[in-house]
Parts: sequence; C-alpha cells; structure tokens
Amino acid sequence: MTKRYNLDEHLPLIAIIRGVLPQDVVRIGQILIDEGFTMIEVPLNSPEPLVSIKNLVDAFGEKYLIGAGTVTTVQKAKDVIATGANLIVTPNMNEEVIKLTVEAGCATFPGVVTPTEAFNALAAGATGIKLFPVSALGLDGYKALKSVLPPEALSFPVGGVDPTVESMKPLLDIGANGFGLGSSLYKPNMTDDQIRANAKKFVETFNALTK
Repeated sequence: MTKRYNLDEHLPLIAIIRGVLPQDVVRIGQILIDEGFTMIEVPLNSPEPLVSIKNLVDAFGEKYLIGAGTVTTVQKAKDVIATGANLIVTPNMNEEVIKLTVEAGCATFPGVVTPTEAFNALAAGATGIKLFPVSALGLDGYKALKSVLPPEALSFPVGGVDPTVESMKPLLDIGANGFGLGSSLYKPNMTDDQIRANAKKFVETFNALTK
C-alpha cells in the first residue's frame, strides 16, 4: 500500500496524551497543533481511547499523523486502524503488529531496548524505533545501540524527556531523530494554558537544538 504520510513533513515530536477524555481530545489536539505538533498519540490505556482517536482522526487526520500508543496485539492494531488512524506506537516489539500496521499505511514505531529487538523491528518494516524506556538504556547504552544501527534508521527516545536543553541535547547529540513526549507535555489534570506552555517550550527547544 502507498504510504499516507511523509515524515519529512512532520515535526518529529510525538505528543502522548495519556488519560485524555473523548470530550476533551479535539480541544487538546488543537492546542498541540497550534503550537507546532503534527503527530498525536492516544495510548490505549486511556478512557475510551478508540473514541478519542476517531474524534482526532475526524478533526485532523487529513493533514496530521494521528493514532494510538500501547498497541500490544494484532486485534488492538486492527481496532485502531478501523478508526482511520495512521500512527501506531507500541511499547514492545511485535512483528505481526508491525507488518499489519505498515501494510495498512501507518507510520509505525515499535518499542525496543535491545539491538535484537531494534533490528527485528526494522526488518519487519517499522518506520522507526521507539527507545523505551530510554532511561533503561542510559546515554551510554543508547550510544552503543546507535553505533550498530543503520544510519538511516529513525530512533525516538521516550520516557523522562523534559523540554530543556539539558534533557534533549545529549540524546540529539547521540543521534535521536525525535522524541515521544508524555507526562512532561500532558497530564489530564493540566489546564489548557499549562499544556500550551509545555507544547511551546518543547517545540522551541527542539527547534533551537536542531536548526
């Protein structure tokens, strides 16, 4: 299937809005998009996640990468694809999930920690790999992994990334192509103003470090 996305057109920051409610998700999505985000993930352990994903797809899916995180089984992947989503993020390396979602035209980022998982994910056709949790690897572990990966392989560290130079620069220096951003960007108890401020800071810091 022809891919429905071109990652060159997207800011490589995946907004992870875990815990978002369906009635809030389009408003939150608009805040993130207004600040420059183009990739939004609703983890499947959120309340009524498929409803939220469908709401986002209907509102923004023509132009942006919208989809799910915590996609751990083939059935869950099928359920997400049925919403019209085009972004699949997993916490683990499941070859069947990768192949299914890539065939469906989704940008697919499986979670890996080891070189074996990383190479198997890429061999299965993954768009890129999600280093999760990157804290388990540490900077030395990530550097060692990057040294053996194909240079064109996209890698997105996830877990504990803050919108600061101190947090992001060491990972970018190793070769991170982008990040998945969770609780430092969004928590359900945050106000819209807090979410907007966090999103703005992440985008500004990332752009300052990569331009």
